[in-house]
Amino acid sequence: MPVERPDALPAARRPHRLPGGLPGLLAPGATTDPYRLRLYRLLRTDHPLGYDPALGAWLLSRYTDVALALTDPRFTGYPHDGAPRGRAPVPLGLCRGSLVCGPLTVPWSTAAPAVERTAYVLARRIAGRDRADLVADFCRWLPAGAAAAAAGLAHPDLSTLPRGARHRRTGGGAGGCTGSTALREHALASFLANMLDDPDLLAAATAGEAGGAASGALLGRAWAETLRRDPPVQIVLRRTRTEVAVSGGTLPADAPVACLIGAAGRDPARFAAPDRFDPLRADADPLLIGPAGCPAALLGRLEAEHGLRALLAAMPGIRWADGFRPVAGGFLTRGPRALLVSPS
Repeated sequence: MPVERPDALPAARRPHRLPGGLPGLLAPGATTDPYRLRLYRLLRTDHPLGYDPALGAWLLSRYTDVALALTDPRFTGYPHDGAPRGRAPVPLGLCRGSLVCGPLTVPWSTAAPAVERTAYVLARRIAGRDRADLVADFCRWLPAGAAAAAAGLAHPDLSTLPRGARHRRTGGGAGGCTGSTALREHALASFLANMLDDPDLLAAATAGEAGGAASGALLGRAWAETLRRDPPVQIVLRRTRTEVAVSGGTLPADAPVACLIGAAGRDPARFAAPDRFDPLRADADPLLIGPAGCPAALLGRLEAEHGLRALLAAMPGIRWADGFRPVAGGFLTRGPRALLVSPS
């Protein structure tokens, strides 16, 4: 595995240091791009365990330590004792960590076609334009329509879904798990950005019969790779129930712990070439995707696969608008701010 070297940072990009040298997570710039600032890298190499008073938690940034906090019963949810422990659903990826995480109100045989129809309606709306922003015109609407479908509306009327619908629970089962759509918007935007960045990958994913097994498998791997490389939730809070030894020292009992998912997912001690988007990587890890049966995670994958297929069917020549490059923003939650494309 490659070894990280704590190279000197340009002065303008050096993160603010707390007493003892620990980089501050909430320092100016960190909320913009902790990857560009090499904040996560500095934490992994020089400060694998440290206390951030602004966040009020101990920081874990190495994959081995984060994996321990997400799966070991010596950790519980934060701030409530009743929150998930061990491998009971941890709020990760698109999962909200609800203690009442049940199945969808409608079966997948109904939800999946509704998501597909919604995706194709949205894609056809964009197809005739000279330029479109997929974040504003597609990613913000597809999860809202899918949430309505999950609530039992087989034919959701997109014209009746207000712009703020994505931030509210639109009803349905799964303990409201599928009703809050903001995280799915971020994940869908990151997925589309990664796919549009690689024309060869797009061609491979859509080759052959639409929806075929090979295409579906590749899209599924691309979706999982997006959640590793560009997680919509960057930090998951846990709490120790007793003292726990980690690679950087010992966590005290009853201590808040911030698991830096964005840092763990790009740890070179666990993933080869961790900054590269590679759906075919041999060292893929399902841990960072979240609970396999979470309805929000399953719905998010449906939105990604049907969303991409709908865009390519309506706009086979879709490409980035001239001069545009996607830029992600946010720290606690993260995703591209805009995805400007030329539909043809």
